[in-house]
Amino acid sequence: MMATQPTPNSDLVRVFDTEQESEALVVKGLLESAGIDALVISLDAQQDILPGVGGVVVQVPGDRADEAREIIEAFRNQPTTDDEAAVEEEPPTA
Repeated sequence: MMATQPTPNSDLVRVFDTEQESEALVVKGLLESAGIDALVISLDAQQDILPGVGGVVVQVPGDRADEAREIIEAFRNQPTTDDEAAVEEEPPTA
């Protein structure tokens, strides 16, 4: 089943924000793979008017927001590489 984009008029809730669009797109893909429609919105402001203001947010329908936050949190808490998992293990003794 392919996820569809939420309509702009639906009740959307911010579940994730970042300065990096690539990170927001990864989160969007993660949520969509779990069957949650997600929308990435850029908050970039004109830098000559509001310097330093901007970023990217991921929004989902309000009734799926808690589920989306749990998925994002679980993803953040898992090791990203085998090297990180190996660091947490005890070193072998000789």
